[in-house]
Amino acid sequence: MIDKSNHKDLPKKDVAAAWAVHAFTASGIVLGFLALVAILEGDRIAAFLWLGLALFVDGIDGTLARRARVSEVTPQFDGATLDNVIDYFTYVVVPAMMVYWFDLVPAGWETATAAGIMAVSLYTFANAGMKTSDYYFAGFPALWNLVVLYFHIMQSDPWINLTVIAICGVLTFVPWKYVHPLRVRDWRAVTIPMTILWGGTTLRLLIVSKDDTALDASPIIFWRWVAASAYFLVICVLRSVRPEAGEAGD
Repeated sequence: MIDKSNHKDLPKKDVAAAWAVHAFTASGIVLGFLALVAILEGDRIAAFLWLGLALFVDGIDGTLARRARVSEVTPQFDGATLDNVIDYFTYVVVPAMMVYWFDLVPAGWETATAAGIMAVSLYTFANAGMKTSDYYFAGFPALWNLVVLYFHIMQSDPWINLTVIAICGVLTFVPWKYVHPLRVRDWRAVTIPMTILWGGTTLRLLIVSKDDTALDASPIIFWRWVAASAYFLVICVLRSVRPEAGEAGD
């Protein structure tokens, strides 16, 4: 039971700060909805930009929540549940709609693929062991927003897209490790600048690839983007082959 009397004695500024963080987190659902509207209007670039803002909110709201001690100040409101609901919408539902609406997979596969993405991702969000003790994700962490973003920038063939989606679906159940760019301490001094580089180059390529391929439109930016992407891939592979703490002696 929550001792509401103690909660009432908390400084008003602390309570206000905690609720402000919850409101900030909740803004992600609005951004996701705007992305969905952009999809229905056929504006792929706008959809990605709204999803990018939602990704930014999700990337920093956890840090803000810990600083504001939201679990202590507002114990009656589960911020983690709020975050998961919004993440499922912006990371899974909206990208699945993009796969369906923009014909990113071969004709006849749109409905099954979008439904499969949403179904498989339920395992991710219900998996109690989704995060390791050092804050890596175990199993593909339903980053479908990034998957469809790569499809757009690379302008890959629908059959290749379908194959990649199938592989990511299988990897959902394989305990490979995936880095959280802000929470993982390994190589953080390099990871954060690489995250900024990836974000900046992605934004640039997203804009220029509207009328031309990313490689043709901006080759220097493209290869910097590839290098940043490769960095995260290497970090994930290195962590996947490294045993969990306490496993080495088993």
